[in-house]
Amino acid sequence: MTTKTLTIGTRGSRLALWQANFTQTQLKELGIDSELKIITTKGDAIQHLSFDKIEGKGFFTKEIEDELLNGQIDLAVHSMKDLPTTSPEGLVITAVSYRENPSDFLLIHPDAVAEDQILKFKKGAIVGTSSARRKSQIRDIRNDITLKDIRGNVPTRIEKLRSGDFDAILLAAAGIQRLELDLSDLKVISLHPKEFVPAPAQGVLAFQTRAEDLDTRRILKKLHNAAVAEVTNVERKVLQLFDGGCHMPLGVYCEKDTTGNFHVWAAKAENWDGELKRVRLSSSTKFELAEQVVAKLKE
Repeated sequence: MTTKTLTIGTRGSRLALWQANFTQTQLKELGIDSELKIITTKGDAIQHLSFDKIEGKGFFTKEIEDELLNGQIDLAVHSMKDLPTTSPEGLVITAVSYRENPSDFLLIHPDAVAEDQILKFKKGAIVGTSSARRKSQIRDIRNDITLKDIRGNVPTRIEKLRSGDFDAILLAAAGIQRLELDLSDLKVISLHPKEFVPAPAQGVLAFQTRAEDLDTRRILKKLHNAAVAEVTNVERKVLQLFDGGCHMPLGVYCEKDTTGNFHVWAAKAENWDGELKRVRLSSSTKFELAEQVVAKLKE
């Protein structure tokens, strides 16, 4: 067992630092000291483009992975939904965390609330999101809206809503709940993950290490949530089979019930403004379940 201080690589946003500090606390409970190293990624540096206009995959992870490969850090903490489905050669996802609420939240400015409308916001509303997945699904429910890209970290986006730049915005519930943000001045609607399907592995943290670093891997295995991994593996396999990344308008959500059966909800469009296809599948086994979901979505 290693007694050295582990260096954790993380982005510098408030949510990323929450995730890294959460990891530090868990390591401390195992008697392991750690320190943080903040790394700026391409996704952090490019704030004027929506995700679908940034080339390549892993634009919130690549620079962190490079430092991990170079031995500058010992482990990386990622939002699993930002992590490409294939790790670079020499790196592995050693463990995954508990799952925070996987839903998306719809936040509505008080001046734009319309109780008689579907999703409770006014007709012709300006809705902010840079996610192709969220664009395709909100547009499928309310085709009268104007979609407008929004970038920045979670608190920044909420302030843009408060200042009147948008009538409503879409955000992951996990980030809002982990940061314990006060949204009492806004109308908040939780969108059910079986209806407004989240990104694969939304709400889960992934701990990435060098494949050869067996000491760190043994430590992180003690933090691993096998039940979460079982369902997120299905979700991410669907994404992998489509060769997709953050730019793909694809939502996949998997649950395992108390009798051991798996249930998957998926929604996909070719483009954010294309026709949305929805699929629901249940199976007593996860064997080839992702392949069945993909086949249904391609029909």
